[in-house]
This record gives sequence, structure tokens and C-alpha cells, in this order.
Amino acid sequence: MGQKEKVMNDAVALAANREGKYLTFSLADEEYGIWILNIREIIGMLPITSVPETPAFVKGVINLRGKVIPLVDLRRRFGMPTMDYTERNCIIVVEIAGTAGTVSMGVVVDSVSEVLNIKGADIEDTPSFGTQLNTEYILGMAKMGKGLKILLDIEKALTSDEMESVSRAAA
Repeated sequence: MGQKEKVMNDAVALAANREGKYLTFSLADEEYGIWILNIREIIGMLPITSVPETPAFVKGVINLRGKVIPLVDLRRRFGMPTMDYTERNCIIVVEIAGTAGTVSMGVVVDSVSEVLNIKGADIEDTPSFGTQLNTEYILGMAKMGKGLKILLDIEKALTSDEMESVSRAAA
């Protein structure tokens, strides 16, 4: 097999690995998606308890049926302007693999849209923005009609140090 065929096969395998069902949501007029298998549930806003000495994007913790869950504001995490929460805001409870096993974490989004089955052929690689911008947590860009949805690898949206801070907030 020549180099060109290997590159083509690698591209097809990567597209197939990203194909599947995604929960889509909005943040600051942009549409995002998280792989549905990372999602445990979607809930409305709950009272938030602040935790001192956590990163600015960690809103605090919530009590979800007796379990303390750390809460991350994705707007803050991605450096977007913050906003007051309304009845449209939702918490998406995700499960991600941490160093000590699976960790449940809530992420605040502006609103939840729908579940989409996205085909691998509709997913483009993340464009290169230069070396200064970390895009490791972006799986790719899903072409949907005339628009795009940014597909997130929620397990890479936080660095290992940030994950440790989030986990400590819930402890």
C-alpha cells in the first residue's frame, strides 16, 4: 500500500470513529455537540454552592439526588463573555474518564438543541489556527446544511490539572 492509500485509509478510519449520535447545544450563538455516550442526563439549573480556590470556570458544586457534582461553565472555560442564567440554561451531566476512574461533572450551556446522528463523511478535521491555540478538545466540524457544529471531545475539554481541581471541588 502506498503512502497516499495509507493517508486515505487513516482519514476514513478517523471519520468512522467520530461518526455517531451527538447532543447539540448552543453557547454564545454557536452550536456544539457532545458524543451522546458521554452524557448521563440533562437537567435544569439547580442551586450552586461556590467552592473557594477553584478555577474561574468552575461555578461550584450541585446536589444531584444526594450526590455532589462539580459544575463547569463552558462559556467561562472557552473564554466567552459570561451571562446571567435564565430558564433556558441547562446542565448537561457528563461522565468522563479521570485518573481515579469515571467522574461525573455538570457543564452549563445556554440551551440544548437536539440529538443528531452525524455521519463521518459530514465531519471535517479542525482547521489549523496556529500553534498558540489549543484545539485538542475539538473532534471536528460537522457540516449541517449551510452551518457548522463544533464537535467537542468533552474528556479533553479540561487539562489533567483542571480535572483534578474539578474533582477536588466535589470532594
